[in-house]
Amino acid sequence: MSMKKLNYNKLKKFIEEFVVIPFYDKRTEKLKELSLNDILSRKNPYLFRAKNIQTAGELADDILNAHLSSQEETIFGNLLEELAIHINSDIFGGKKAEEGKFKSIDLIFEKDNKKYLVGIKSGPHWGNADQLRIMQQSFIDARKILKNEGWKKEIVCINGCIYGKDNKPFKQDKNDDRKNYYKYCGQEFWKFISGDNNLYKTIIEPLGNEVKQRDEKFKELYVKVANKLTKDLLDNFTNDNAIDWEKILEFVSKKN
Repeated sequence: MSMKKLNYNKLKKFIEEFVVIPFYDKRTEKLKELSLNDILSRKNPYLFRAKNIQTAGELADDILNAHLSSQEETIFGNLLEELAIHINSDIFGGKKAEEGKFKSIDLIFEKDNKKYLVGIKSGPHWGNADQLRIMQQSFIDARKILKNEGWKKEIVCINGCIYGKDNKPFKQDKNDDRKNYYKYCGQEFWKFISGDNNLYKTIIEPLGNEVKQRDEKFKELYVKVANKLTKDLLDNFTNDNAIDWEKILEFVSKKN
C-alpha cells in the first residue's frame, strides 16, 4: 500500500475528540468515585510516614496525587495507543490486532512487502525480564498464526514505546532468533508508524491547546475531593488533632 501524508487538521481534531476529551472525562469519573477508605487501603502507610507528613491536608493531597498519577498514566497510555493505531491506519492501512487471537500485540500493518507486528507500551522501561519473555513468546505465537494463514513474506516484530529512546533498537537473542525484535521509542516509534520524522513533536501541540478549560474544571473538582478526604481523615484517623498513624496502619494491614 502506498504511503499517504498526514492531514494535520484532521489529526488535531482527532486528538481533541479522542484523546483530550476522553482523558479528562475518565479523570473526572475516577475522581468522583473516590472514597477515603478505598484509596487509603491501596497505599503504603509506611511511605507516607517516612515523608514526615504532619497534617491531614498534606496526607489527603499526597494519597490523592499518588492515586491519580498511577491511574492517569494507564488511561493516557491507552489513549495514545489508540492514536498511534489511528495514524498508522490512515497512512499504511494498519489495523488493531484482534483480541484473543494475538496476545501482547496491538497493531498489525504491511509496508515494503513486510508484515509488522507491534506491541505498544508507554515508555522504554515498561517491563521486567518475565514480562519481556511473555512479549517475545507472543511474537513467536503471532508469527506462527500468520504463517498458518498463508503469509509467506517477512514478518518483523516491534516493541513500540510512546516516549523515551533506545539507541540499540535491535534486540537479538543469541540462542533463539525467533525471539529477535526491534524496540522503537519516542521519535523513532512515531516516525515508524507514520513516516513523519517530526510527528512526536506535532502531536503535543493540540494536547496543550485543548486542555486549559477542561483542566480548570478538573481542578475545581479536585479541590472538593481533597477537602472531603481531609475531613474524613480528621474525623476517622486523628487523635488529639494529630494524625493517628497506628490507626491508619490497623485499617490498612491489621488482620480481620
